[in-house]
Amino acid sequence: MKTCLLALMLSMLVVACGNDNAAQQATNAHNQQTYKWKLVTSWPKNFPGLGTAPERFAEQVNVMSGGRLQIKVYGANQLVPAMQVFDSVSAGTVEMGHSGSYYWKGKVPAAQFFCAVPFGMTAQEMSSWLHYGGGMALWQELYAPFNLVPLAGGSAGVQMGGWFNKEINSVDDLNGLKMRLPGLGGEVLSRLGGVPVSLPGGEIFTSLQTGAIDATEWVGPYNDLAFGLHEAAKYYYYPGWHEPGSTMEFIVNQEALSALPDDLQAIVRNAARAASQDMIDEYTFRNIAALEKIQALEGVTIKRFPDSVLAALQQTSEALLAEQAAADPEMDKVYQSFLQFRAGVTRYHNLTERAYLNLRAD
Repeated sequence: MKTCLLALMLSMLVVACGNDNAAQQATNAHNQQTYKWKLVTSWPKNFPGLGTAPERFAEQVNVMSGGRLQIKVYGANQLVPAMQVFDSVSAGTVEMGHSGSYYWKGKVPAAQFFCAVPFGMTAQEMSSWLHYGGGMALWQELYAPFNLVPLAGGSAGVQMGGWFNKEINSVDDLNGLKMRLPGLGGEVLSRLGGVPVSLPGGEIFTSLQTGAIDATEWVGPYNDLAFGLHEAAKYYYYPGWHEPGSTMEFIVNQEALSALPDDLQAIVRNAARAASQDMIDEYTFRNIAALEKIQALEGVTIKRFPDSVLAALQQTSEALLAEQAAADPEMDKVYQSFLQFRAGVTRYHNLTERAYLNLRAD
């Protein structure tokens, strides 16, 4: 009996080891599998800053994964139209996208808070709110029903106010003004009598040049110069009240992300975080030289919006946000978190960032 029992135990041990080996081999095969993703964007292919950020992201993912995750980037209209990035990633037609969440306000009104809020927060403040102040959890909750995982995808910093074909001396000059201005900023303009127009980047220059629009905002000196907007309008206004720290987004199809091994998922998340910081670093550097070139151009006048116009824009913006939040519980939840963080960071930065910059300017 002892001999039989020993033989039985040895047989069971062999089977168990075989099962363990099979499981380990399956795990190793999964971890060594090569994945190929498509990433679509709302920007022209390789457009400076906005278009190169996803390219760099894809390169870093390839390097960090040892080639196990290969991502091919498509510019606007190469695979899908600029304004269909959200739907394409949500449906799983492609695995990933890079865009701005305020383009999806018709589907998810609260998504606008994760891109650009008039008189909102700077890039540094937005990043802090997202990653430490609870903003990212709210963003993820908002996108979950659409089978999407959002990741911060970069920022250009405080934008310029835009290019205009006429001077803005009072609020009355906004009446009837046709301006390419997406998101909440466009709604503010509308309340003051303007006509907001939503256009992808590739259509801005022609629309401004032909008079289809009277004014446009884009990003800032670096990108505005690349588009040649100075050839279509003569007045360049500041500050960018409408987009003080616009956050771009990487969006990932939830099923595609979940199908990756844990290490590749971590690589995607960390590469996105690195690309996000790299974008603001590059824009700060590039905008310096670009602004100097614009300042040297004949026929271009750089002007500050009048205080009366900025005051009207801010008052209208605050009223708009409060009204929309009151009518939409989902938006109100995000709005309250945004307001609370903005109030706290404003108090802190009044004694630090603002105080120092005012001192240095003197």
